Amino acid sequence: MSRHDDVPFAAELPESLKINRRHFIGGSTALAGIAGARLGAWAAEVSADQPVPLKPIGQGKGIFPGRVVWVHDPGVVDWKGPDDGRWWEGDHVKQSRVNAMMDQAVRHLTGADSVKDAWHRLFSHLNKTRKGAAQGYQAGQKILIKPNWVGMIYRENVVDPETYRFIRRENYMNTSPQMLLALLRQLVDEVGVKPADITICDTLAYLVHEYYDILHAHYPDVQYVDYAGKFGRIKVQASETQLYWSCRPQGVAQDFLPRCFAEADYLINFANFKAHSGAGVTLCAKNHYGSLIRWPVQEGYYDIHPNCFSTATGIYRPLVDLIGHAHLGGKTVLYLIDGLFSGVHPRDPVPQRMHIPPMEDQWSCSLFASQDPVAIDSVAFDFLYAEGTPFPRKGGVDDYLHEAALADQPPSGTFYDPNHAEPTQRLASLGVHEHWNNVKEKKYSRNLGASEGIELLPVTL
Repeated sequence: MSRHDDVPFAAELPESLKINRRHFIGGSTALAGIAGARLGAWAAEVSADQPVPLKPIGQGKGIFPGRVVWVHDPGVVDWKGPDDGRWWEGDHVKQSRVNAMMDQAVRHLTGADSVKDAWHRLFSHLNKTRKGAAQGYQAGQKILIKPNWVGMIYRENVVDPETYRFIRRENYMNTSPQMLLALLRQLVDEVGVKPADITICDTLAYLVHEYYDILHAHYPDVQYVDYAGKFGRIKVQASETQLYWSCRPQGVAQDFLPRCFAEADYLINFANFKAHSGAGVTLCAKNHYGSLIRWPVQEGYYDIHPNCFSTATGIYRPLVDLIGHAHLGGKTVLYLIDGLFSGVHPRDPVPQRMHIPPMEDQWSCSLFASQDPVAIDSVAFDFLYAEGTPFPRKGGVDDYLHEAALADQPPSGTFYDPNHAEPTQRLASLGVHEHWNNVKEKKYSRNLGASEGIELLPVTL
């Protein structure tokens, strides 16, 4: 792995991927020229409170440490808004283009010539890191996909529990069925995973017919696990695998992971590209709110919200425990963020167009991929911060990324160990965090030749 630190990306990629990247850079230059006056005015308005750029902390993870791939395809969505039907219906989201985005994401992330080889590298790297043996996927191993389906959450009267159909939020920014189909296609057709060995689960969701029918039509043998288990879904069950909060709260009920998470050999964290009115952003780390057998603020349990929503810095952050747990982040082979649409949870019932380049008042039409949970959230944070909505800009929003990057010696002084009842084995750094140089160039330390930090690889289709 260390040999990649000093080798430029272009030297590692097949020719087809090199061409794709040059195409993006050329297109970005042209776009910057067109939008220069507007961007200049925007930069003057927001530059005063930008986070300090290019100050990496922590240790990059992955075959290429700290690498995040950003695939942008402006043609993937053909939807004018709620008056044009629901975005997930018909051909509003073009499945063939989503498939191409997913293919490019895993190939660029690993430097592989094929999707099949990309996945072999992903599995081998995780197994080498966890178990010391660079072994690929083995037949019969189980894979758990964790989407973010907060728009179907069981407690908020958005889904009828008797009919399993949307009441409202039908155009919400959930992990899309089209992105999940693209991922399932790779796992089944390229890796050779049997659909019955794949589980898709968000413990807080009613998996509505509107999404289920799309997924089930293509992959009926996949295990679809949700909150209630009606209409052919499987009701989530608790395992005996415990999660311990590193703040060591007293007098609260013990947290357990879902059985399907505990029994999985691998996880894929498939989050959304959203700001959040409480936490500032909701990305891969907060996606694990739906990886517990209870509501985040359920009475009698440790309340996750105060230390997640706090505007303070240098404090204990429960999100670090979630991405650091051996059966959550420890088994995650790939982190993905579905950025077809963006918005603010729970403020926006429908997606919002983005304004920063290259979106320019269009849907975000993006997919992010990484092996580093801290780096991918750091990049998505920078996009959402630059967009200018107030919530990512309040204090303390990226504090969980500081704590996670420095989990072995965090600013808060917390002994992060979610795997033991008493502090026993401190977590190592969970990844690398920094902020880009500016919204126009979107470059991080490794893009500028440093041997540490984040490397953002943009790809346009």
